[in-house]
Amino acid sequence: MTTLAEEKPGALDGVRVLDVSTIVAGPTISMVLGDFGADVVKVEHPAGDSLRAFGYHKNGIPLCWKLLNRNKRCITLNLHHAEGQELLSALVRDADVLVENFRPGTMERWGLGWDELSAINPRLVMVRVTGFGQTGPLSSRPGFGTLAEAMSGFAYINGDTNGPPMLPPVGLGDTIAAYHGVFATMFALYERDAKGSGQGQMIDLSIYEPMFSACGYQTTLFDQIGLVQHRLGNRSAANAPRGVYRTNDDKWVALSAAAPSVTRRVLMLTGGPEAADDPRFQTAEGRRNHNDELDKLVGDWIARRTLEEVLQAFDDAEAAAAAVFNIEQILNDAHYAARGDIVTVDDAELGQVRMQNAFPFLSRTPGRVRHAGPPLGAHNEDVYGKELGIDPDKLARLRSDGVI
Repeated sequence: MTTLAEEKPGALDGVRVLDVSTIVAGPTISMVLGDFGADVVKVEHPAGDSLRAFGYHKNGIPLCWKLLNRNKRCITLNLHHAEGQELLSALVRDADVLVENFRPGTMERWGLGWDELSAINPRLVMVRVTGFGQTGPLSSRPGFGTLAEAMSGFAYINGDTNGPPMLPPVGLGDTIAAYHGVFATMFALYERDAKGSGQGQMIDLSIYEPMFSACGYQTTLFDQIGLVQHRLGNRSAANAPRGVYRTNDDKWVALSAAAPSVTRRVLMLTGGPEAADDPRFQTAEGRRNHNDELDKLVGDWIARRTLEEVLQAFDDAEAAAAAVFNIEQILNDAHYAARGDIVTVDDAELGQVRMQNAFPFLSRTPGRVRHAGPPLGAHNEDVYGKELGIDPDKLARLRSDGVI
């Protein structure tokens, strides 16, 4: 664990982001941009963003909010209200990026679609996150990560061999889409600024397409040899042995022998020369065809030893293995601590809160967690008063009218 490092200039210092999205994918995009120095203004409904009711709470404080909206300034704004739409238009004038995840057509109905906003600010990069994209027969459907994980083909290949398709226990589809959104945003900013076009553009980011992309070369496999990949549990269609194995101190270890040289070292370690020279295990196809025998050989060897003994033996043999950690083990792990992977943030509501650092690490302009997600409307006066020049009387009236 580490505390916050001395502040350094962020790679995205000077970039202004408006985040009018909610739940996971959109806020993660702006979180990453904020981690690396962008000034992110989080816009939420005066009644509170739906993410504030999402997941676990402590003393009424939403914990997921603290992570996904870290490094952001939070303002309230009712986009259903005409004056709210005018205020967003005013904020767009000085923005570099706007992130939204309403159903296609919603922003247009408010007069805040791509055509309108790009006319106000031709340099704007607008990231539009939806379940199924801005076009196509499913575009009007509400879309969540769960649906993307199913439709992308991921759930079909995930799970036990004889079990049902299995969804991930985390927001995997949203997170993968978010990182696609981050690099697409950077592509657009690079083209606008470094290549000198001076023009923004609209990014049509579905959640299912990045997840589909992450599922590997299934399209090519089916196209070329008619293969439909099925569920294999913890095994791999490409190499063996590969899986998770229980140790005799009731811990778990994962290993993958993805290269022939590593496979031989694993077999020498767990079965000696007899296993390493076994004709059945000399090719990738042979090992896949005899996966049960390989799993028993490796699994029985691991089951007779503690996790520490297994990891040391694999390290000595230069064979790849790792402990299967839960979060408590991660928070107490020496490698995570040495890398500074966990930061401790001072927070007005929670006192101190630990969360993952900003990844990856840049040598000159590293990301930094400056603060956790703020309370509702914490920066209304800063943004509306100081930056847009709205006087206190008008702010009070906007508040009483439900605009902010």
